[in-house]
Amino acid sequence: MKIVSADFVKSAYSIKDCPEGDLPEVALAGRSNVGKSSFLNKIVNRKGLARTSNTPGRTRLINFFLINNAFSLVDLPGYGYARVPMKMKLEWGVLIQEYLKKRNLLRGVVILLDIRHQPTEMDVQFYSWLKKEGIPVLLVTTKVDKLSRGQVHNQMKLIEKTMGVEDQKKIIGFSSKTGQGLEAVWEAIEKLVG
Repeated sequence: MKIVSADFVKSAYSIKDCPEGDLPEVALAGRSNVGKSSFLNKIVNRKGLARTSNTPGRTRLINFFLINNAFSLVDLPGYGYARVPMKMKLEWGVLIQEYLKKRNLLRGVVILLDIRHQPTEMDVQFYSWLKKEGIPVLLVTTKVDKLSRGQVHNQMKLIEKTMGVEDQKKIIGFSSKTGQGLEAVWEAIEKLVG
């Protein structure tokens, strides 16, 4: 896909704050520090569109980015080990669940998984919940440039088994540094948004 425009639209504190309109949306999800902001910046070819940070838990709201005036990529708060108070984690969980269940413009969710680590119980639960809810899911492993080809193969097998995916080809290996997997990601997103 050729990216003509990619613009930050707004941050939403609740489902009521989400932008109005009728354009399809694809949400980006993953645990804290998985590389969601770097992923977003790379796929739209804009270095500072989404703010990146070494500190987990920087994304605290639902952030909407309009792509080519045709659809939105929606950056959800990371789940997992972010060092924030439990009350805030629970609020994020409610916010994310409310968006995923009530947003009728949602066409699918991209779950990002760090290839260097085995998926967590939260990753598995989130994936299972989305499938149960009938929400299309795309699994993408980030940071593939940090491992050798053999290590990538072994980790993909581990991720496939842990997540309960029957076909390794359904998981896209991606690198924000090299752009590996970029074309495959866009093909999958284009199918989701029609």
